[in-house]
Amino acid sequence: MKKLCHYISEYMGVMVLTWALLALAFPSVLQQVPTKVINYLLGVVMFGMGLTLNLRDFKIVFSRPKDVIVGCLAQFTIMPLLAWGLAKIFQLDEALALGVVLVGCCPGGTASNVITYLAKGDLALSVGMTGVSTLLAPLLTPLLTWALAGKSVNVDVAGMLLSILWVVILPIVVGLIVKAFWPKFTEKATDYLPAFSSVAIALIVAIIIAANASKLLAGGMVIVIVVVLHNLCGLSLGYLIGRLLGLAEPKKRAVSIEVGMQNSGLASSLATLHFAAYPMATIPGAIFSVWHNISGAMVARLYQKIPHKVADMKQK
Repeated sequence: MKKLCHYISEYMGVMVLTWALLALAFPSVLQQVPTKVINYLLGVVMFGMGLTLNLRDFKIVFSRPKDVIVGCLAQFTIMPLLAWGLAKIFQLDEALALGVVLVGCCPGGTASNVITYLAKGDLALSVGMTGVSTLLAPLLTPLLTWALAGKSVNVDVAGMLLSILWVVILPIVVGLIVKAFWPKFTEKATDYLPAFSSVAIALIVAIIIAANASKLLAGGMVIVIVVVLHNLCGLSLGYLIGRLLGLAEPKKRAVSIEVGMQNSGLASSLATLHFAAYPMATIPGAIFSVWHNISGAMVARLYQKIPHKVADMKQK
């Protein structure tokens, strides 16, 4: 069972892509599933994140506050502004533009920690950034969405804040409590958590794509290009920010990956809950979930081939 779970989590990108293609080819299989299931699945992912976190993971916030502040500032400026700019450049309609902006305004995704580890980046910084950006999300995600998309779409800032508290923060807190009171159970469960989270994310993507399959097939190429550019520009600019600030190579890699990889499942969940009048707003988050796992694996391999000393010497 552990081997199976290991393969599922290791090849998460392949699984998500496969399920997405199957949902696109045979949408009727999942079209009967209520979209509110997405919120429960995301809650499962966040609960798993809570089980894997330790309070000492946030020690980095106090021991290395500059690194975390730089990373979070990059997270909540680069990706939202990129999203807004790409939506304007490609003249996306209201629904798709909203979906892209939602992705850009969300915190870092949990997969970024795994990718940072594989890329030989600063894992402690990655975990700290994910945790802090997630805690800031109830306030910053609604406000940034309102600032960038509020002129064309009615954004319920208070409603989004409460949704993030219920769907993201509460499951993480419950996970932390379970870990504190039942450490032996948690220790056994952590072997299987990455696989369950991977399956939950794949299901979220498949449900969203199945629900919008016909519209996606009719004009989906443009949004795929926008999502790919959004992610790749985020990865590149995140690394560039680290380089300009003179950060060590492991830190640059962590900031790059944290900035480029978003909690796109949250974006789709928020679109489902608060923007039902714009069903296509869920699509950018679903496509991002597929693509950033593929690009993350490629970036990790690229970084693996560049030894830290060589990279730092090139910078000098």
